[in-house]
Amino acid sequence: MDFWPEFLASSWGREFVAGGFGGIAGVVSGYPLDTLRIRQQSSTSGSAFSILRRTVATEGPQALYRGMGAPLASVTFQNAMVFQIYAILSRALDPSISAKEPPSYQVVALAGVGTGAIQSLILSPVELVKIRLQLQGSNYTRSKQADRHKGPTDVARSILRREGLRGIYRGLSITVLRDAPSHGFYFWTYEYMREQLHPGCRKNGQESLQTMLVAGGLAGVASWVCCYPLDVVKTRLQAQSPSSVLKYNGIVDCFYKSVKADGYSVLWRGLGAAVARAFVVNGAIFAAYEVALRCLFHNGSIQTENTI
Repeated sequence: MDFWPEFLASSWGREFVAGGFGGIAGVVSGYPLDTLRIRQQSSTSGSAFSILRRTVATEGPQALYRGMGAPLASVTFQNAMVFQIYAILSRALDPSISAKEPPSYQVVALAGVGTGAIQSLILSPVELVKIRLQLQGSNYTRSKQADRHKGPTDVARSILRREGLRGIYRGLSITVLRDAPSHGFYFWTYEYMREQLHPGCRKNGQESLQTMLVAGGLAGVASWVCCYPLDVVKTRLQAQSPSSVLKYNGIVDCFYKSVKADGYSVLWRGLGAAVARAFVVNGAIFAAYEVALRCLFHNGSIQTENTI
């Protein structure tokens, strides 16, 4: 009965809960656009709008939220770990600074790279399940009715039964290659932009809600643009399963065959939907995280007037 009061009394506990709020806000706000991105990446033609119309017409609006249970169920732990790992690494990489001083931009980038690499161990299985569900019913993974899955738990059990533990971590290498540099850009862009939009906020923590939304949104866009071709390759690799013909034998093979078949433009297919989603999702993540953290600590105020 005393667990939650004691848990929230600690700094770690409050960051954990705040990270969970941020992650949930991000998933709910951007999941339909993420579904469109996944389907556009794995298809051979069609704009995001045409895929949206076809999906809603043939499968209904609920198809845009198919597979959301997997990231939503894990999002509290995942986001809490991301923010906590980043905080630990940013302090460890520059132990000379005090707790009240913000880390340098170089340390921010390095801590972000380390955070992205570590959190890939959690994210890779979740994204694998999510991608399999999002592509269920699409032309890319058209299969027998008996092979259709009812939810994320059913997908995870099927992967473990057919492919084993190695199968559940299919795409881990490409996920690390994508997430390590992208998280470096992610945290660096957020810290840099919030300071540019609201000078002095890195020290006093008094940025406005608008600053949180804009800086977070731009951080998300920067992280996606820098790694998007790797994300296309990752989606195609994780979309494969033993029940379908394996088109790719690895990262290099997938890159080569994709470019050979569709040209270099295939590596940027779906970028528009990804960037739109990234701005909405990461603006929501950082805003929800910062607001929740201030509410839990009771030691910060949030400005709502236009200061940017």
